[in-house]
Amino acid sequence: MCLAQFNGEPRWLRPVERQPRKLSFEEKSVNWASFREYLLKRHSKGHVKNVMNYCLKYGNCLLTEDFSLLSGVSVEKRRNILTALSNLSKFLGKHEVFKWLMKDYGLKWQTTKAEDLLISRMTKVKDNGEVLQWIHEIKGNFPGLETFLEFVLVSGLRFSEAINSYDLIIDLAKENRLNEYYIEDREVLEHFRFKKLFLRNTKKVFVSFVPRELIKRIGERERITSCQIRNRLKRNNYGMRFPEVRQYFATYMTKHLTQPEIDFLQGRVSTNVFMRNYFNPALITDLKERVFKGIADLKVLA
Repeated sequence: MCLAQFNGEPRWLRPVERQPRKLSFEEKSVNWASFREYLLKRHSKGHVKNVMNYCLKYGNCLLTEDFSLLSGVSVEKRRNILTALSNLSKFLGKHEVFKWLMKDYGLKWQTTKAEDLLISRMTKVKDNGEVLQWIHEIKGNFPGLETFLEFVLVSGLRFSEAINSYDLIIDLAKENRLNEYYIEDREVLEHFRFKKLFLRNTKKVFVSFVPRELIKRIGERERITSCQIRNRLKRNNYGMRFPEVRQYFATYMTKHLTQPEIDFLQGRVSTNVFMRNYFNPALITDLKERVFKGIADLKVLA
């Protein structure tokens, strides 16, 4: 028996054409392009991608007001689905319906207990080795990442924030406009001047004290992307431990700064009365001095 032919080629040699998933009648009523733009104004691109994926798969649960399907998924996955549907409900003006469905189907937001988070952090260090060892290995094996890694360490920024800040420094330095972002006499990056990049809906960062010598080195580098870093580390069997570097900054800086000061530098705006109504970093005249003392110690250790 001969193989089926098509234009002279065996059928099994023809490329497979994947058909896009057909949207249901209810899903067609959503302007998905507008919803994505709505999300991008409030969240990072990575989070928007996750929300869109979950909404396209489970959006019908909200649109048909039937959450029965969610009871059969894992706790972690259900939380991601509910997060996505919550965003969709707000976009559609159906958030009250979403809350009613949560209550009617007996669904609750599952959160990790504070003590479990603390235990997880302690065992992570014990099981995976000290984060300083990871920093030393990355510096030794990836010279091109050394400057970026030092920037993450001394700023305490989230990985995505560090990428945005690093590239912005490079762009502005090439245009001789770095003074719009980095105030050299005070050695401070004023992230709040670029609200779309750094003042997101749930994650914010306002300023970072960074030595001018490091800023000068960054300005002479080339832009990088998160994908480039992830791929380089993955190819060489290294994990992404940047969140632990941020944790290390916060923990170590307790030797020099108060908790409200660390929270401010890392963009955590607490809802307690003191942080919301009384804390003013502009009145702390020695803040930079103490931050730089901590940075000097961190650089020696790393």
